[in-house]
Amino acid sequence: MDIILASGSPRRSDLMKQVGLDFRVSTCNTDESYDSSLSPADIVMELSLRKADAVFDKEMPEKDTVVVAADTIVVLDNEILGKPKDRNDAVRMLTELSGRKHQVYTGVALYYYVGGRVFIENFADCADVYFRELSQDMINEYVDSWEPMDKAGAYGIQGLGAVLVDKIDGDYYTIVGIPISKVYHSIRTNSKK
Repeated sequence: MDIILASGSPRRSDLMKQVGLDFRVSTCNTDESYDSSLSPADIVMELSLRKADAVFDKEMPEKDTVVVAADTIVVLDNEILGKPKDRNDAVRMLTELSGRKHQVYTGVALYYYVGGRVFIENFADCADVYFRELSQDMINEYVDSWEPMDKAGAYGIQGLGAVLVDKIDGDYYTIVGIPISKVYHSIRTNSKK
């Protein structure tokens, strides 16, 4: 089966490699706007489906194929924290997260073409993340590392941002950007059909 990762995220690629999936990357620019009245789970499901659909249309598979797409958001008190616009925005987000619990939602779309038939799996996973109380010095040091600048919620749990986290409830890999066990088992199951 041809496995296509519809994401330029090095973190998602690393996780796919980690579990032994042989894949290639193909991306498309897609509209990432969403209806703010949707739930966080519905938002990430819709955005991941949009990405998978765009790459599937671009690739026009002729053999058994799955396109894997994901989208991740950070939610604090029902407010979505996207990627920081600048240094001050990153400091603001981390200050708000300090000492508090928030949620990370990752939506996944698996767009299959198997045996001449198209079918889609689309789901969301959520994990709770509890931040330590962060001093202003710790926040500034972390922001000055530039790690938070391309990450939803202004932190990456798989990098230096690990020191900001007290504990998690849920799948660590959902927080990193793809619930890899669910993705792996879906591909294994559907590649045997």
